[in-house]
Amino acid sequence: MSAPALRLRSTLYVPGANERALEKARGLAADALILDLEDSVAPEAKPLARGRVCELVRAGAFGTRPVVVRINGMNTSWYQDDLMAAAAAEPDAVLVPKVQRADDVVAVERALRRAGAERTAVWAMLETPLAVLRALEIATASERLTVLVTGTNDLLAELHAEDVPGRRPLGPSLSLCLLAARASGRLILDGVYNDVSDLMGFVTECREARRLGFDGKTLIHPSQIDPCNDAFSPSERDIEHARRIIDAFERATQAGNGVVTVDGRMVEALHVESARRVLANAGQTKAST
Repeated sequence: MSAPALRLRSTLYVPGANERALEKARGLAADALILDLEDSVAPEAKPLARGRVCELVRAGAFGTRPVVVRINGMNTSWYQDDLMAAAAAEPDAVLVPKVQRADDVVAVERALRRAGAERTAVWAMLETPLAVLRALEIATASERLTVLVTGTNDLLAELHAEDVPGRRPLGPSLSLCLLAARASGRLILDGVYNDVSDLMGFVTECREARRLGFDGKTLIHPSQIDPCNDAFSPSERDIEHARRIIDAFERATQAGNGVVTVDGRMVEALHVESARRVLANAGQTKAST
């Protein structure tokens, strides 16, 4: 699971204690699934959820898409049992909530290695002010860490901030997390949108997240999958523009011209790199349908 090879437009949280939701998730079009043992599972249901989730992972019940197990936090009594059970089941990754420092990532990596879980990556949730301030340290703690996930609900609560359209209170935190992801070559996922009934608000937030630079978004309901996939996929206009940039640059290079313009805008090598990334994303999208 090397980070650059992953496509994670839509990553759906699935409650580990909800047998019906787990069964339904098998046929959903989310790019990845997070089987949750943490927030969505009541304390008394955690052992049962752990066993059910790990059994499904071992059985390969969700096909070839990435399957991630979100374990309980390191400061809880369930953490050790969750981590060992997940290591034995070997999902594509374990998602660790409330990561605070690089040592947290290293500790999870060592535990996975000792348990023989060689193929399981680490995803880290950044959802506290301290984690945001240490985002780059966390992102570079281990080669096994491939994805950063912003926990925007917890972060808002810890900042004593309000959940408002446009998420202005979260702006500095999201930017710091994005900088850490790009500086370290990791993927980064935006947090969840809480109002399942507000489709337009959700689509707006997806588009804002894509413009900021997020690779995708975490979701709480199946109805959010298709709009999210659309928002994080290149449009036909994006694809055509990317092709024109690449073609114009290649023609100019062959002719020995030092200046290239497309639609009156100067094009440099960095724009060509961005255009190639658009086409790569478009190719991945088409290959999956």
